[in-house]
Amino acid sequence: MFDLSKKRWQWAAMLFMAFVWGASFILMKRGLDALSYIQVAAFRIFFSFLILLPLSIKNIKLINRQNFLPLLGCGLLGNFFPAFLFTLSETHITSFLAGILNGLTPFFTVIAGVLLFKHRPNIYQTVGVVVGFIGAAVLITNGTFSSLGGINGYALLVVLATMMYGVNSNIIRFKLAGLNGVQITSLLFFLIGSPAGIILLFTDLSVAVHHPDFFSSLLATMVLATFGSVITLFVFNNLIHRTSAIFASSVTYIIPFFALLWGILDGESVGALHIVSLIVILVGVYLSSLRRKPKIL
Repeated sequence: MFDLSKKRWQWAAMLFMAFVWGASFILMKRGLDALSYIQVAAFRIFFSFLILLPLSIKNIKLINRQNFLPLLGCGLLGNFFPAFLFTLSETHITSFLAGILNGLTPFFTVIAGVLLFKHRPNIYQTVGVVVGFIGAAVLITNGTFSSLGGINGYALLVVLATMMYGVNSNIIRFKLAGLNGVQITSLLFFLIGSPAGIILLFTDLSVAVHHPDFFSSLLATMVLATFGSVITLFVFNNLIHRTSAIFASSVTYIIPFFALLWGILDGESVGALHIVSLIVILVGVYLSSLRRKPKIL
């Protein structure tokens, strides 16, 4: 029924992922009402692991010497570390700002392709990367370039997470072509779920349990795990195989607009600097996704 080889379903999948991932930033924020950033991230991963455990057990026989490290790399770079980086960043920046900076993912998809898989970018992609970094730099420094003191270190955590996402997309495309999206998602969470559970055990949940917003925070994190980690990753990983890493990661064109909507609904302050930076980043993302006459080293 959902044939991702057809353009209309590819774009439907893109909109679905953008809606869910756009909401994920506000869900992380709601999770942080009662839980620590470590607890939100660890619980998100561990709950995803539990949901996928039946599929993981079914597919575990597919792990071999060739795909073990790529799967582990996808688990760590595409899910484990970014989960902690995003929640830590949102203890000090708005969910909308995190959503905008998430738009850097296609840049790092291109850059990772160049550095790790020997793809030479064309002039459009080179200009796009430069333009995108200008937009990100404005946000990270709040428009103040005169001193290093103006740099928002918590915004840089989001940039680091998008670097990891860029590498992850290329690993899926070039190293895990023999596995489908369901298999990849179930196996990578099988590899990272137990460490997340151990981290969760070593946190002090007693403070969170007695918080008046505990159950709403827990519910937000469970919804984040179910939709933001499990279901959308099924779609994303399959979309990479059906199209390309750059096309699939271009979902970040749309994510900031949903992040903006959710941020406004939550009462976050959105200024002209945010809007201008968003436009600059999206122009850069668009340019970086153009693949006219790509060259291989």
